[in-house]
Amino acid sequence: MKKIIVTKNAPEPIGPYSQATQAGGFVFVSGQVAKDYVTGKIVTDGIQNETKQVMQNVKNILETAGSSLDKVVKTTIFLTNMDDFAKMNEVYGSFFTGNYPARETVQVSKLPLNVNVEISVIAVS
Repeated sequence: MKKIIVTKNAPEPIGPYSQATQAGGFVFVSGQVAKDYVTGKIVTDGIQNETKQVMQNVKNILETAGSSLDKVVKTTIFLTNMDDFAKMNEVYGSFFTGNYPARETVQVSKLPLNVNVEISVIAVS
């Protein structure tokens, strides 16, 4: 069985996908961008604040699914500029306490809504 995860504490999808899907003991969170779910506006004041908003969105979705950042086993990070890696990584790392998940970070030419970072995660339910 699969369960679609929906929360008002994260941005609504901008296309035909769900915020997350729960199946087989895992939560698969769709790529999140730096959209403030309260104002509906994109955070544009630097990669650190963008990353913070992205991670807060991820955290809120996981909590709605009954999971948490401590249960994340895999992340995928997309950056439009790899020169932002160190600043993004500093903020990203602050959301975890040891036992970090596996991950990859790749540079891409463009992301939805012209954001600079997008992060998806897989967590244990």
